[in-house]
Amino acid sequence: MEDFFHSGGLPALLRNVLPLLHRDCLTVNGKRLGDNIEHAQTWNEDVIRPVDKALSNEGGIAILRGNICPNGAVIKQSAASPELMKHRGKAYVFENHEDMEAQVDQDWLPIDRNSILVMKNGGPKGAPGFPEWGWIPMPRMLLRQGINDAVRISDARMSGTSFGTVVLHVAPESAIGGPLSLVETGDEIELDVPARSLNLKISSEEWERRSKAFVAPKPHYTRGYGRLFLEHVTQADRGCDFDFLEHDFG
Repeated sequence: MEDFFHSGGLPALLRNVLPLLHRDCLTVNGKRLGDNIEHAQTWNEDVIRPVDKALSNEGGIAILRGNICPNGAVIKQSAASPELMKHRGKAYVFENHEDMEAQVDQDWLPIDRNSILVMKNGGPKGAPGFPEWGWIPMPRMLLRQGINDAVRISDARMSGTSFGTVVLHVAPESAIGGPLSLVETGDEIELDVPARSLNLKISSEEWERRSKAFVAPKPHYTRGYGRLFLEHVTQADRGCDFDFLEHDFG
């Protein structure tokens, strides 16, 4: 971010992509977007590249869909390992963030370089509050083997500066019975970023059995603002807003 700032920052970036923007949009200072960035300069094109020298033909973010995430999930493909963009492996499941923290550095985890780490209950209701828990740390036992990345999946968020093959914002979240709640250790999961898909490989009969057996976790709050939040916060694909603010009261 410091390099980005010294290379011209957001004004320089916006000027580079101005043909793709609505330059006449009014901004917060009362001026039009095009006027605000008319004189912006890029001081280092290795940091802020012109459009014709982009690092990738696609954007940095990809939206996945599949039976784990029927309402979508997010992966920052620009920060993922190319060899993991199409991957099939067995899941190792953490039931929540506390479970993950207690286990991730243990030397007995039954995982290898092909394993897919899954963490549940990190979403708007499950955490609650949709925290930046999605960057599951690499297990110590894998790091000791020289393995620096693995597919990781959760219904939480992560910081914009985080990296790795990390699938986030799985919707609907596990705490409300979303399909992520059905994943068990040992299940096979297939990630295919070029095809924008993420799927759990179990039979329809097993899917139905697990769905019927689902028990929602106890609510974190039963009164006050906490209860209001849990009852009315929307899912990741709808912005984690309060549902009563989506209506037109005019």
